[in-house]
Amino acid sequence: MTNVTLSFFEEKHMKELILFHLPDNQEKFTQHPEKALKLCEEDRERYPIVITASGRTVGFFVLHKGENIKDFTSNEKAMVIRALSINHQEQGKGYAKNAMMQVPQFVTTHFPEINELILAVNFKNEPAKQLYEKAGFEDRGQIKPGPVGPQYVLHYDVIK
Repeated sequence: MTNVTLSFFEEKHMKELILFHLPDNQEKFTQHPEKALKLCEEDRERYPIVITASGRTVGFFVLHKGENIKDFTSNEKAMVIRALSINHQEQGKGYAKNAMMQVPQFVTTHFPEINELILAVNFKNEPAKQLYEKAGFEDRGQIKPGPVGPQYVLHYDVIK
């Protein structure tokens, strides 16, 4: 497999992220990186993360902590993964799974206070739920409303 790495967003990634294409059936479940980056500018507890493969920007997501994740958990040491997307032409190559398997170590390195990762996935987005479960996230029966219907809330305990 191509070398997949995670890094904090830098301006050098902007051009490729703006050009991301997501089909309509995927865009309804996530945010385009350009929109997610604007939210990161407004909320300093949102951290934009870039997924690269052999030096190319292939994916994006946001790590979010602090007061604005209370609708997911009361755990003050939790972090939510938001807005995961892989550029359409790069999908099906294992980048999302590889990246999600790297997130716990990335978080431990850069946010040592975090002990739990959380994400929400729409009931209608079964492929994404399966991907997250393969990466170690667990469905503990928590459900929350979402913009396009109910969402499973998946958890990952970060072991130090």
